[in-house]
Amino acid sequence: MSFQSHYLACAGREIHYTLWGAGNSETVVAWHGLARTGRDMDYLAANLADRYRVVCPDTIGRGLSEWSPDPRSEYCLPFYAKVAESLIDQLGIGDLHWVGTSMGGAIGMYLAGGSLRNRIRRLVLNDIGPKLGEAAVERIRSYAGSPAQFDRVSELEQYFRSIYRPYGWLSDEQWRQLAESSTRRMPDGKVTPHYDPKMVLQFEHHPRDYDLWESYDRILAPTLCLRGEDSDLLLAGTAEEMRSRGPGAVVVTIAGCGHAPALNVPDQVALIRRFLNGRQ
Repeated sequence: MSFQSHYLACAGREIHYTLWGAGNSETVVAWHGLARTGRDMDYLAANLADRYRVVCPDTIGRGLSEWSPDPRSEYCLPFYAKVAESLIDQLGIGDLHWVGTSMGGAIGMYLAGGSLRNRIRRLVLNDIGPKLGEAAVERIRSYAGSPAQFDRVSELEQYFRSIYRPYGWLSDEQWRQLAESSTRRMPDGKVTPHYDPKMVLQFEHHPRDYDLWESYDRILAPTLCLRGEDSDLLLAGTAEEMRSRGPGAVVVTIAGCGHAPALNVPDQVALIRRFLNGRQ
């Protein structure tokens, strides 16, 4: 299954997204993590596109989307949500399902407990909850704010294999695709991850962005939470509390993963498909 590549101006910024299963009536928005791109969702989208129209955006400042000229105020959940809502409305999407990894799940919680509360029908949170593990936040900030630079894409791929080891098993082909879809070559010829390093200003200027219990408790949509068995971002205690608060999430532990499962193997896709189809 192949995809289409598109661009739209959302909240005044050009946003890139890929579109899978364009002719289908039901829509899934699949949103990537903090320092990643929408291409992370290729495997999931390809396997859902027989039934769903799947929209996979690049967040502002990531991938092929525009970098913010005002990073202090725009790299934050409220602006990401504003961009997302603009994209959804321009595409003529009414009701939808949302699948979000890490930051993408946080955007989903923010919208599902807020302006899209009556439009998000099912919500999948991939290793993210209303409270973050502080050690994980510091770990991510340590590499995301000062992205590595290399002479060769093959060297960058090895770097990705190291820092994203918690994703779990990926085939050699999937690691190569991850590298090639998130590589940016700079004016001096070196390569680096394809995002604006200033996006980490979110943690400095919006330190409470990811304190989302208030939003979570307002969610109406049935919610599935996938937690990496060894995740340091979504702690076990938080996941357990998610079962009894708000939408009463179904929490499934993914063995052999930390933060965050890559959604790149049949078992993980099957969990999501069953849930979206209303069978879980």
